[in-house]
Amino acid sequence: MRIGLGKGGAADGEFLRFAAQLGIQDVVINTPPVPVKNGRWELVDLVALKNQVEEYGLTLTAIENTPIDMRHHIIAGGPRFDEQLENMVHTIRNIGRAGIPIYTMSWRYPRYYRTGFEEIRAGASGTAYDAAKEDWPNILEWELTLDRAWECLETWVKTITPVAEENGVRIGIHPVDPPMPTIAGVPQLVHNFEGYKRLIDIVDSPANSVLLCQGSFSQMEGADGDGENSIYNMIEYLVKRKRVAYVHFRNVSGTVPKFHEEFINTGYVDMYRAMRIYAENGFDGFFMDDHAPIVAGDSGYGHRARAFSIGYIQSLIEAVTDRSLYGAH
Repeated sequence: MRIGLGKGGAADGEFLRFAAQLGIQDVVINTPPVPVKNGRWELVDLVALKNQVEEYGLTLTAIENTPIDMRHHIIAGGPRFDEQLENMVHTIRNIGRAGIPIYTMSWRYPRYYRTGFEEIRAGASGTAYDAAKEDWPNILEWELTLDRAWECLETWVKTITPVAEENGVRIGIHPVDPPMPTIAGVPQLVHNFEGYKRLIDIVDSPANSVLLCQGSFSQMEGADGDGENSIYNMIEYLVKRKRVAYVHFRNVSGTVPKFHEEFINTGYVDMYRAMRIYAENGFDGFFMDDHAPIVAGDSGYGHRARAFSIGYIQSLIEAVTDRSLYGAH
């Protein structure tokens, strides 16, 4: 197990130096500004992105998301479904040919997210969601039923998994966030444990994997309990089946319909217990911080808050990989 670091947008030199200085190896870029040509990403542009990261001695291990207008008809069953599916097949092939081993994507549309902020420790703040305050308009120009939504996801998985396998890519689906069954009147699929079990059963392959956003999973209804849908059971289930591409390791205050994000060590999830579950079940991927809280004097990227989270994660990894701590042989 190891630690990674992610950033949205361009992989600028300041971010890459920061990652290298903290001893990071795995870099994740969310929606990089790769040119979109006829609805696709081309090989030459992906190689250029990879080379930019490697100049700093780092590895571009994953890309999270293409621009949403390259894939929203796939997610939401729009009239350009077939066109976008063909273009994403082409894009995934090029991601593999560029030597980038993981592509992850958020399976949600519309992309509404939070209803506000909550003060947490000493005036710092984290993003918050309260279903009672949700007032999001439906931006879909077509009808989307629950059956049609599942048909779209199943077609995506059955089509893209063999392409990913052939080109050495793992696909990881990120949960809907906030994990509600509908958002702005649109059905959402991977908002609970049942949805994820159904997802990974569509095609039994490590290429059909999960971006285990522990924050989003922790926000799911019932995740704060002790039963089958607890965050700890969900982690164990997915890791045992080798279906976790990598982990967004963050903490939250509670579950839907109302929650807010916390510092990594102040939410309801026992992060040491969670990290032990990854270790004891053979997880061999990486963890990255996610959604840094807003703290005094920080940068727009959140260097101070992220450094705190990264150090905390690294310490937990070192603690649980000393196997004598939990009596393993």
